[in-house]
Amino acid sequence: MRYLALATDYDGTIAAHGDVDAETVCALKRFRDVGRRLILVTGRHLEDLRRVFPDLGLFDLVVVENGAVLYDPHQNEQTLLSPEPPPALVAELKRRAVVPLDVGRGIVATWSPHETTVLGVIRELGLEHQVIFNKGAVMVLAPGVNKASGLRAALAKLDLSPHNVVGVGDAENDHAFLQLCGFSVAVENALQTLKSEVDWVTAGPRGRGVVELIDRLLASEGDPLPGSTRHRVKMGEDLGTEAPVYLPGSGENLLIAGASGSGKSTTMSAILEGMAKEQFQFCLVDPEGDFDELRDALVLGGAPRTSELDEVQSALAKPDHNVAVNLLALPLLDRPQYFEHLLLRIQELRARTGRPHWLVVEEAHHTLPAAGVEPQLPRELRNVIFVTVRPDHLSPSVLPEIAHVVTTGREAKATLEHFFRAIGHTVLLDDTPLEAGQGLYWTRHAPDRVVVLKLLAPTIERKRHRRKYAQGRLGEDKSFYFRGPEGELNLRAHNLSMFVELARGVDEGTWRFHLRQCDYSAWIADCIKDEALADHVRAIEAGEGADTRQQVIDVILEHYTLPE
Repeated sequence: MRYLALATDYDGTIAAHGDVDAETVCALKRFRDVGRRLILVTGRHLEDLRRVFPDLGLFDLVVVENGAVLYDPHQNEQTLLSPEPPPALVAELKRRAVVPLDVGRGIVATWSPHETTVLGVIRELGLEHQVIFNKGAVMVLAPGVNKASGLRAALAKLDLSPHNVVGVGDAENDHAFLQLCGFSVAVENALQTLKSEVDWVTAGPRGRGVVELIDRLLASEGDPLPGSTRHRVKMGEDLGTEAPVYLPGSGENLLIAGASGSGKSTTMSAILEGMAKEQFQFCLVDPEGDFDELRDALVLGGAPRTSELDEVQSALAKPDHNVAVNLLALPLLDRPQYFEHLLLRIQELRARTGRPHWLVVEEAHHTLPAAGVEPQLPRELRNVIFVTVRPDHLSPSVLPEIAHVVTTGREAKATLEHFFRAIGHTVLLDDTPLEAGQGLYWTRHAPDRVVVLKLLAPTIERKRHRRKYAQGRLGEDKSFYFRGPEGELNLRAHNLSMFVELARGVDEGTWRFHLRQCDYSAWIADCIKDEALADHVRAIEAGEGADTRQQVIDVILEHYTLPE
């Protein structure tokens, strides 16, 4: 159930000539009675609206005066969302005999052809106020106040995201709030400019169109409306056609797979950045602490503690909160069970709020491993991005749920073939090697075609600051050991910080011994899993520089922020 609320205009949408007919009222009640929310968004004054439509209790909240006032009909409370009209503006319009002239708590309204006079007075008084048209109505409001700003205030009070709202309207002043909604609808009698911009147009006019919309929304628990193309997150471009490739629509899952250092984390960072920009709420499960510096999310957990499930659920209760759950403090064997419990909480939250819109599972083989007890997955696993090294390292129960696959790095073809074998599918793949920043993309919607994808990069460079590598404690098998040419030393560097400290102190013979064997770049590639840093160090190992020790230290400090 993705769309949990309906935001509707009044005049020309649910109402014809000011009246709402019985069939439309009945449809609104049906929508409310299944637990969904109703929000009325109108340019009318509250007292005028009460006079023509006394049953405002049908709605959870009412936005009046074109966004200037929010009214709670159940508490009989009004909240002014705008500055009051300037007295000088009202006085001058009266002096110029602008009639009719309606003055509300935040709005001044009249009718055409007085718009020329209104604009002249605003200019002469040096005001920033805006003029908004609604067919023949002329409304004056403070800057930034419109139906969208009013709807935002209503949604904040209800803890709802705009992506979980369907909006319906008919006139010029509906553009703003319809653009805000996750899905926008115009009734058949709407202005042509509005109809050309929305996601769907009803067959019936006014109330009949709204009844048609509600019937369709209540037809199933899935997504009975066509997908919106307005709020999409770009993943990259089809290299052949240069057409954008977007994150899957609602209800489908994505797999991103590739070796360490292949670019999958960079791709995922770009996608998360796009989600934040489009205000899709996400919950990121981060077993290795790779995203502790994510600027668009609240990071919970990490060494020395694991985040409690109640803490995660509470943080996600607000639609503008993204959350990254760091599992670094959780033993490897305990991660699958923790993830199962977290997934149950996510499903409960989605049933009530439709959020988080995306669940991102980094290093998914940690929480959904191929070996071990089969995970208890929800009946409908939707809007999940799984990120892993190889598809066949994931639980077999997960792979059939995946509709889209992106593979990255030099082994992108082999990685995609692993996925095809796991699901019993065959596609002939081109042997042309991929360049840096490219990947392969496949979808079940075009199962015989594989696209070379130019991967999207984050707009802000992601500086690696991984606590587990910079400050954490790698296992004995992942640590670096300065042993020297005769094996007389056994100095263990269990993270990059310790590596830098030991590198500064070891004798020149020991440093050169490991340098000639390319041990430094091999450790960084295999254990630190940073191919870009490893490439820089390989170049130093292959060179003839006099101070290779300082060069290696400097390049590490460029890639990572180490403690003082």
